[in-house]
Amino acid sequence: MMTLREEIEPNFDLAEQRYPEVLRLILEYTDFCDEHGDEDSKEYQRLENKLYEMTGKEMSQFNLWEWWEGNGAEYLSFDISLPDPKVVKDITKDELAEIVKRMSTFEAPDLNDKSFKGMFYSYICFGSDYFPQFLKLNFKSYDIKLFQAHQDKDGNYYEYSPEEITDALWNGKLIHKNK
Repeated sequence: MMTLREEIEPNFDLAEQRYPEVLRLILEYTDFCDEHGDEDSKEYQRLENKLYEMTGKEMSQFNLWEWWEGNGAEYLSFDISLPDPKVVKDITKDELAEIVKRMSTFEAPDLNDKSFKGMFYSYICFGSDYFPQFLKLNFKSYDIKLFQAHQDKDGNYYEYSPEEITDALWNGKLIHKNK
């Protein structure tokens, strides 16, 4: 795996610093609601405000009420803790290819890696919106459909290769296949 520039890689260090407090606040809010309810949403608003102050992220994009219907409190806390991707100048084709490879090809993480990054690395590649948001910010031709299965005229399914996706993003052109 190629190491990307610091401004491209997810900032696991800052996420790790924020994560315990974010998780604690979410779980405390859930416990409060279980015990007292929050009909007027005052506690919810307090939670949103605290998390916004910590991260600078707009909390309306997250479901703080019913996180159990999503990926769970841990992944929600990670998403909130992780800084958003940025616009990066002068991205190389190799860097783009590495991002596409991470999103397209399952590479088993080191199962012995019990670090914070080790716990969330696969999620960054396959569950979180970090890299899709990065591509959307940095490549006008980004479309999530590049990473999805398609059906040809005969009803057969196919997916674009990482190389085809990289070329489409790099050249700013959507892929049109008549298979």
